Formats: sequence, C-alpha cells, structure tokens
Amino acid sequence: MAEDRQDGGRDGTAARPAGPQGMTYAEAGVDIDAGNAMVEAIKPLVRATRRPGADAEIGGFGGLFDLKAAGFVDPILVAANDGVGTKVKIAVETGIHDTVGIDLVAMCVNDLVVQGAEPLFFLDYLATGRLEAATGTALVAGIAEGCRRAGCALIGGETAEMPGVYQGADYDLAGFAVGAAERGTLLPRDVASGDVLVGIASSGVHSNGFSLVRRIVGASGLSYEDEAPFAPGETLGRALLEPTRIYVRPLLGLLKEGLPVKALAHITGGGLPDNLPRVLPEDVAARIDLAAIDPPPVFVWLARSGGVAEAEMLRTFNCGIGMIVVVPAEAAETVCAKLAEAGERARIVGALEPRGDGEPVRFDNGLSL
Repeated sequence: MAEDRQDGGRDGTAARPAGPQGMTYAEAGVDIDAGNAMVEAIKPLVRATRRPGADAEIGGFGGLFDLKAAGFVDPILVAANDGVGTKVKIAVETGIHDTVGIDLVAMCVNDLVVQGAEPLFFLDYLATGRLEAATGTALVAGIAEGCRRAGCALIGGETAEMPGVYQGADYDLAGFAVGAAERGTLLPRDVASGDVLVGIASSGVHSNGFSLVRRIVGASGLSYEDEAPFAPGETLGRALLEPTRIYVRPLLGLLKEGLPVKALAHITGGGLPDNLPRVLPEDVAARIDLAAIDPPPVFVWLARSGGVAEAEMLRTFNCGIGMIVVVPAEAAETVCAKLAEAGERARIVGALEPRGDGEPVRFDNGLSL
C-alpha cells in the first residue's frame, strides 16, 4: 500500500542459474506483478476509508495525515499496534479471509479509544509465503471495513512475500493505529472507590485465546465445516471467526456528550483480572458480580467441551464483556441508556472499593457456564 514491497526469504541454498537469463525473483517464490495487481485491486477499498485529514492515494512511500484538517487544536498523539494471533489459522483453514481484517483494526483502535483518543489512521502489515491476490484483497477489504466502523483512514501498509519463512497458505497480520486527543482530556482520570463499572457486551471470543479454542475444537472431533453447536445454521469456522466488536463510535459519543467517563478498559488477553487493574489506582479494587454477565453461547460451549475451569475462562477470554466503562454511581444508568441508544448491550456489572490487602479484581457469584 503506501510502500508495497515483496521480500523474498533466504534459505541458504547455493545459487544456480535457472535458465538462459539466470535465476529470477519469481522463480524464488516472489511475484512482484501479483503484488502490484493487488495494490490496484485494493485502491477503491482504501479510498472508501477517507476522512477529514486523510485524502491521499496509496502507492507512495508513506501515508499523510493533517491534524488541523481533522479539527484538532492542541492534540496529543496516541499510538497502538497489535495482531490477530492464531485466529488467522482458522481463517487459513476455512478459506474465510474477510473478517480477520476487522479484528486487526479492532484490536488497535479499541486500545486507542480507552485512552480517550479518536482513532485517525491505520496501517497494516501482511506477511505470507505466497501472495494470492484474492486472499490479499479479501484481507484488505476486512481492514477497510474495520476502519470504516472506527471512523479512521487506511493510509498505507506493507505486503511481504517471504516463502522461506511462511509455508503454504499461511500468513500473518499486524496493524498500527494512531489517534489523538486534545491535551488534558486523556483517560483514565479521577478513578475512585464508589465508582461503578458498566460492562459492554462482546460479540464473542474476539481475538484472544485462540490457541485454546483450536485445541478444544481438535478434541471435540468437529471440523470447521460442521454446524457450530452454539450457533445453529452457521459452520463452526464461520461462527468462531465472528469479528471483534469495535467500540469506538459509541464511546467517543459518550465523551463528546460530556458524560463523566473516568476510565475505559478493553478486555482482551488476560480477561477482566489482568486488564481492569491497568486503569485502577493502587488503592482501589474492582468487585464484579459474575451473575450480571451473560456469556454468549460460544463460551458455554468452550467451557463445557474443554472442561475449562471458571478461573481459566476468566483469565483467557472476555467471557461476554468486551469493554468496561468506569463512571460515578449517579451517572451509571444514563451511560447504560446512551450506550443502548448507540446499539450496544450494556449493564452495571460491579463497582470499585478500597483495595486493602486483597486482589485488584474480586468476583462474586459465578458465570452461567
């Protein structure tokens, strides 16, 4: 995209002429023409993500963004990067490539918005052993869709073809997002005992814990083409590839309306026990009522099929809560109502209390698994 280059891998073998004109890059497994064809194919997808501040075409050596055109006066830049993890293995094995790009964007932009930043632009990195134009285009289509959902521009990226590193149809994705917030508005701020935790529902497993998910699938005897036990009418592969929910627009809506949001926590790998403490002062703990969480059926199936203990589920998966909003008690119901208006399922799941000598996250009752 901004700089689309195909990098061949080195396998250490001796070089021998492959024909009258000697060896070629294509014979080594790297097809520059395929990469160029993919760039042309994705240009309309990238163009559809334009927003104020980002109007340039891809194809140069770098992407441009105009903060003034985006309406910022005294901005602080916030950056995040992430990948999709072994969820891509399910995409490769099923041939379903149009959703993991959404995951890629989601994992980055959700990490920006929890700091109070508006995602502005995104760049991606696709590495593969052999570039298939149709696969690459489907992946970028998902990335572009994720950018549209987040309101950020896809301004560049990189495609690396490395046959000495990746085998067969395998590939990996990485994403890089930059956002901004006006100085003095970053989160978290003023978090205190007595504040309430509003949980926003996840769309499913999102993009964490898939090494365990794939192991459970293997032990179950099911194939990805079989009907999902927890999603009638869908294949298991398609159901597990349900993309990560992007929370940017509803959360920015709360902030722009001036609602007293004190902190936001993106619940990813490590679940509630590891992610919530990242926004808590050292003298404050979170007490969560697990009975207030309604785990999607996929988690019930994973727990039962894999014999996974509740504590392991909570530490590995989001278990139905993809985002936590910390607000004063008197604002909690208003925040829940505003999120519902924005299409989110949100409810009060706990509150903050003095930490003392205990754990930073404490659970009451149990998950409905």
